[in-house]
Amino acid sequence: MTRGDGPARTYDAAMSAPATAAPRADSTRFSPVAEIATPRRRLAVETESLVGGVAAGASTILVAMLSFFGSEWPLWGGWSVGALAAIAVIVSGVAVAATGYWRARDLPGQEWRHELRPWKFSLDVATVSAVHAIIAGLITVMVFVLLQRSFEGLVVDPWIGAGASGVASGLAAYWIYLSVSSITTPKLASLLVVFMSITVLTSMATSQDPRWWEIHFSQLGTANDFSSAMFNIALVVAGTFVITFAMYVFRDLSALVRQGVLAHAWTPRLVSVVFVVMGVLLACVGVFPFDVNLFMHNTSAIGMSLSFLALLISAPWVLRGMPSRFFVFCTGAIVVLLGGALLFEPIEYWNLTAFELVAFSTIFGWIAVFIRFVSALSTQHADDGADGGYSV
Repeated sequence: MTRGDGPARTYDAAMSAPATAAPRADSTRFSPVAEIATPRRRLAVETESLVGGVAAGASTILVAMLSFFGSEWPLWGGWSVGALAAIAVIVSGVAVAATGYWRARDLPGQEWRHELRPWKFSLDVATVSAVHAIIAGLITVMVFVLLQRSFEGLVVDPWIGAGASGVASGLAAYWIYLSVSSITTPKLASLLVVFMSITVLTSMATSQDPRWWEIHFSQLGTANDFSSAMFNIALVVAGTFVITFAMYVFRDLSALVRQGVLAHAWTPRLVSVVFVVMGVLLACVGVFPFDVNLFMHNTSAIGMSLSFLALLISAPWVLRGMPSRFFVFCTGAIVVLLGGALLFEPIEYWNLTAFELVAFSTIFGWIAVFIRFVSALSTQHADDGADGGYSV
């Protein structure tokens, strides 16, 4: 086969056989048409992102003018410019994210999502859209709170209020559309960490119980206010997101098996199942708050921790073929978890909240590093013409 103006490359039967068996996502990987279409499609994505941002901003301005007409409003506090902007960002963000993520199925490297079952595809779209919208909404709230603190006593007329809301909604929609149009497994891992960090910190900062930390993290979900609602919803969304995440993990690990990097053909299935179990149990922690169903809450939390610990301990066998330095990192994570547990009981150096914070950071930190290693290995062993789709 001769490609463009480059040297000829000969493919024997052994090289062509996997391409026949590969999913549709791989069938266009070496196609010159796909390579030509890629920059055109990316230009189209930029245009669609701009159109989505303008549409979101314009609709928000219209709603804000009707809502703010005839009065002056603070940037934050009660019904305010920031409150309307945050709602608009979340609502328009979900719509823009769902549209952009759905259209991104045709981009090179994303065609495999056409083969997902309808319920898997719907779950995938819903969770990716919700995570992007909630992150953008919380960032919007933070910006307007800081602006109000910076300009104490400031109130604005309907024109400025509508304009500020429209700008926030438009910028968020533009960013969201661009982000969902270039989703990769490393980006999903980063979004998961960012989402959990922002939502948990928001719940901590807005809790009506200033001494919640003297008990445990689950106390954040028991106050029946904005803080507890945010905490429990974040756990449910994050759990669902981990289930979606498992589909990407399965795909990436399967590629490493085909490339001969991983030793066991069953590794992708086992690891993805563990992620699904962890996701379901994490969601159950939010569905059953500490003060609603203590048994289900504790069972879900402990089960998720044990599932992760089992994967961590068995990593040298399950993930055989990964670099040795990755297993050194796994050993370090085990040491941190066991050391944190000992500092809680019997040493009693810190309380349960501190240990939970350490465990939380270790789990999601390990997931991020694990995906980075998998992505790096996939890029390293990819064929010369492959489009890795790597995005940070």
